Amino acid sequence: MDGEGYVSLVGRIKELINRGGEKISPIEVDSVLLGHPDVAQAVSFGVPDEKYGEEIHCAVILRESVALGEEEVVAFCRKNLAAFKVPKKVYIAADLPKTATGKIQRRIVAQHFFAPAAAKA
Repeated sequence: MDGEGYVSLVGRIKELINRGGEKISPIEVDSVLLGHPDVAQAVSFGVPDEKYGEEIHCAVILRESVALGEEEVVAFCRKNLAAFKVPKKVYIAADLPKTATGKIQRRIVAQHFFAPAAAKA
């Protein structure tokens, strides 16, 4: 709710991440990630988790000629998000799957990064 009492709806209900009963908007996490000066593109998504039901992961594309590690991205998130909203895993990517209109496909990104990790375990 904003200062004038208006509620804004953003994103899709099916994209909400339910981490231990806390509902987390991936768009909010994306917004924080995009606030990092070295992040060009970002997308967060929920992945299955035994303890919490779902956990937060994200994928980022860095700006050109930037060397940034997963730890630095997580530290930035810790400064700018509530603790339960901080991504557990950060994937540094060269590109992200997009629709014909240029929108990042959150579900496809989740399958791309998380499914191979699950298959290896």
